[in-house]
Amino acid sequence: MDYADEIKNFYQKHIPGATLEENFLKGPCPLCKVDEDEKPGTIAVQINPESFFLGYFRCASSCTPGGFLLHFGRSMGIDPKEVPGYDPDRDPYVRDIIFPTRNLGPEVLKYINLMSEDKFAYFKEFGVPQHVLKEMKIGYNGRYLVYPYYQENGNCYAARCVLPDKPEDYFWHGDEAFFAEEFRIFNTQEIERCENGTLFITDNEDGLLSLKGLGYPGIAVPSAADLEVLSAERLAYVDNIFLMTSHTPEAHVSARALATRLGFKARIIKWPSYVERGYSLCHLAREKGKGFKKAVSTMIKESKAFSPFSSPEKEQRVFFGTIEREKGKDILGFRTGFEKMDAAHNGIRGINIMGGQPKAGKSCFFMQISTEMARRKVPVIYYDFENGKKKIYSRTLCRLGKLTEKDMREEKLDKEKNKRKKFAYSEFENILKYFRVVTDRKLNPDIMRRHIDFLQHETRNDNALVVVDSLHKLPIKDLSERRTGIDWWLRHMEAIRDEQNVSFLVISELTRSMEGSYKGKPDMGSFKGSGDIEYSADNAMIFLPDWDALDSITNSERKSTLWMVASRENSPGQIATYRLEYPFWGFTELE
Repeated sequence: MDYADEIKNFYQKHIPGATLEENFLKGPCPLCKVDEDEKPGTIAVQINPESFFLGYFRCASSCTPGGFLLHFGRSMGIDPKEVPGYDPDRDPYVRDIIFPTRNLGPEVLKYINLMSEDKFAYFKEFGVPQHVLKEMKIGYNGRYLVYPYYQENGNCYAARCVLPDKPEDYFWHGDEAFFAEEFRIFNTQEIERCENGTLFITDNEDGLLSLKGLGYPGIAVPSAADLEVLSAERLAYVDNIFLMTSHTPEAHVSARALATRLGFKARIIKWPSYVERGYSLCHLAREKGKGFKKAVSTMIKESKAFSPFSSPEKEQRVFFGTIEREKGKDILGFRTGFEKMDAAHNGIRGINIMGGQPKAGKSCFFMQISTEMARRKVPVIYYDFENGKKKIYSRTLCRLGKLTEKDMREEKLDKEKNKRKKFAYSEFENILKYFRVVTDRKLNPDIMRRHIDFLQHETRNDNALVVVDSLHKLPIKDLSERRTGIDWWLRHMEAIRDEQNVSFLVISELTRSMEGSYKGKPDMGSFKGSGDIEYSADNAMIFLPDWDALDSITNSERKSTLWMVASRENSPGQIATYRLEYPFWGFTELE
């Protein structure tokens, strides 16, 4: 006997006189407590084996909230072993909470009695009948609608009071301890009633009431942000979950985050692309009227089990699009302005980490590369924890104009220098359209992601370069765990690289030798403080000066050699030698 037949036989056994009507089993409700001369309400059970709501029962008299088999068995006092789907080894969900004796029960009844015809008419506009309002104990306090938040023990300790048609105007009433996020689940007892069944989750109480008017089980949270309080453990024994939030980007992101925690049993109900921002179940109910149920039913049928993976069609479209964009290109990544470096990397792509001793010119080298990329309209974010925005800008102006920092401060310059200064200012103005310097010491990966989103949006570009100066200065919560923190940042850079089409230039410190110097053969062992660089870096480089970097700067010629010490795609070895053009803060690649 299959599961659907077990369910049908179970209900037929416990609902005397039940008959089959299409996909429903209907009969006198055995849960109704009536006198001998009164008739019980009609109970209807969904028995369509193809339905997500197979086994869901509801009494027309609302003598008890609807639910699935285990809830029916508990309500009837049936031995759990007789109920199809019962698992004796299943541990119930329990929270370590001591509920207070005092609750809002008497006040809720007072607010229910204050409901008037105009308030019933308000709810009727979006498909909520009076019996649902009664079942959910919705009230009115003279100005605000009152939504009581009952807890697992059947008592209400807090209620959300909302001004009709102005959801942003609300306040919490009751025990302040129960205003906390962990208690913000409206109709929370429904979770247990839907064990082994299906449950809707919405991001406002009125949307849930609309669904309840159609006969669907569900819970609600006050807003999409509150979906964060719902844990996979809390919903572990519900087999199917429909997420039906308002049509906003924020709600969609929150729904995806929850679906990711829940896994494939979650289904995000998608709104048509033509509906306006903020469109919700209440809007749909008002618009469709009697066609509301059909509209929701269609959306349920068209829903798909959530997957964090892109569809094969999208993957093919994106990949083929990439191939088309790369046609005719002599290099695949960003141009640095240095021919030999571009050839060694086939253009800057992925995560590129460059190590060097202190004062070796690493920052100056990356300032030049990143500003030259911005000059060619590549979006660049320069995360600086070493030099400061003023130094980055002033050195860029010096390099562009072939002027000293003293020249940049002079009020009067000769004709040639003044011409170069005007040129530098003009070029710098264009660079700043694509170049952002960030010095925020509270930076974290989420903020970095948002920065990238903003810059890509502002420049209307779907890629970007991120410069980190330096890896060892990135903000880490626990300074005693610096190595772990650096590896944590590298993991996030890998994800950002793949998800947001970003390339990285990252400066790293080097480890001193036993003699206290930085000299020696450049290799992966030279990098300081991270075991993950060799795994995370697409290219690992070392910038070695042929002069004493700790000497004071002079006008003598200074050269540095760039080595590729490890790469996923390119050959290790010497890339090129670069001469520092001091005092103009620029490097020249030598033949």
